[in-house]
Amino acid sequence: MRGGAHDEDQSGRGVAMLWGVYPEAKRNELSRALAFALLAGEWDPDRAIGRAAEALRPRPRWIAGVVTEVFAAYHRPPADRPRELTAFIAVLLGRRTTTRPAPDVHRWFLPESAMGRMRWPVPELADPAALGAFLDLDPGRLEWLSDTRGLERTATDERLRNYRYVVRPRPWGPPRVIEAPKPRLKAAQRRLLHDLLDWIPAHPAAHGFTRGRSVLSHARAHAGTHVVMRLDLEDFFASVPAARVYGVFRTCGYPEAVAHALTGLATNTVPAAVWAELDRPGEPGLVGAHHRLGRRLASAHLPQGAPTSPALANLAAFGLDRRLAGLARVAGLAYTRYADDLTFSGTARLVRRAGDLRRAIRAIVEDEGFRVNERKSTLTTRAGRQTVCGLVVNDRPNVNRREYETLKAILHNAGRGDPEAQNRAVVPDFRAHLLGRIAWVESVNPSHGAKLRSRYSQITWPG
Repeated sequence: MRGGAHDEDQSGRGVAMLWGVYPEAKRNELSRALAFALLAGEWDPDRAIGRAAEALRPRPRWIAGVVTEVFAAYHRPPADRPRELTAFIAVLLGRRTTTRPAPDVHRWFLPESAMGRMRWPVPELADPAALGAFLDLDPGRLEWLSDTRGLERTATDERLRNYRYVVRPRPWGPPRVIEAPKPRLKAAQRRLLHDLLDWIPAHPAAHGFTRGRSVLSHARAHAGTHVVMRLDLEDFFASVPAARVYGVFRTCGYPEAVAHALTGLATNTVPAAVWAELDRPGEPGLVGAHHRLGRRLASAHLPQGAPTSPALANLAAFGLDRRLAGLARVAGLAYTRYADDLTFSGTARLVRRAGDLRRAIRAIVEDEGFRVNERKSTLTTRAGRQTVCGLVVNDRPNVNRREYETLKAILHNAGRGDPEAQNRAVVPDFRAHLLGRIAWVESVNPSHGAKLRSRYSQITWPG
């Protein structure tokens, strides 16, 4: 009977009808066994056919044909991607018809995984055991911290979670959910950041969380221009899904199993109970943003609070930066990005073309998996105060005049009396807080910074 289906006998073996194909479950099993057999030895067609025949009994007639097609597609052994090879073989088996019963797996080969093409000098980690040794984690601890089964989502006991959660309200949008990794996971993430991710370059347009670039370099790219246009990305970290993070690690050359574990270590799924406790926005315009954030947090994403998230977000946005930089170049504009802040600047013509440019930017942003936060988009000319990440850029990057005067007044008053009385925000370490603010002003405007530091030296601190 042509086009017939399969039946199964009591032993579970599929019995193919005339011109039938193997059931999907059987194809998947056979494909995995064949992939392991092909990768378990020398990448030679004749030897591979021998291993394949040893893996399956009785030997099916199609083995030679399938192996030939595999070698036509893969000139080198895909030892870093056995799942890809398995899926490819499953497609080949799905195209074949047979009148014979499906073979059984007689022997499972255990191939050794290997690194793929290494574009950067990252650590060589050929298998999960090597990753565990690299992070000083035993297999059980590595599995727990990577949480590839997503147990964090359903954990109700805080002791069973890998993260602690802090919610910070935002007047202009849904709350900011900080996902702070616990010490052991945080230590592993820091190791990945400094010994692995630091070797991978971000796009030249990315100025946030990148060595040698900063808010100052981001602002300097737009100083003294006629028009500055800024757009904000909605929920930047949460918008980067695990699949994109996995792609970053695969691009590094890590085998599928290692990339899978690395992705688990660097992503998180917020427990349903945590999200359920959050107040819903009363303003109708924020309901949509609140719902979108909830959906992003409910699936594996980059957690805001993990040491690895800024670097991975930059790498995940590489395609976005490349396309927006290309758009800016064609339009005769400058473009840079600092985290979720997209900034374009150019001549007065930008005012007339702003609508078309915004539509083009929005289309690229959405195509890359992000979303523009229209509430925080601005366009300013030289007639007003142009700011980029808090710095005024009308002439050259400079701190906001009001911010400078406020800090100067605090230092002046602190020098005349009790300095702690000026700590109206109840900052834990007020001295360090002031020094940090002075250093920031000094990095942008050395002259202003020197004046502030002189005032600070006149403060008499108790004790």
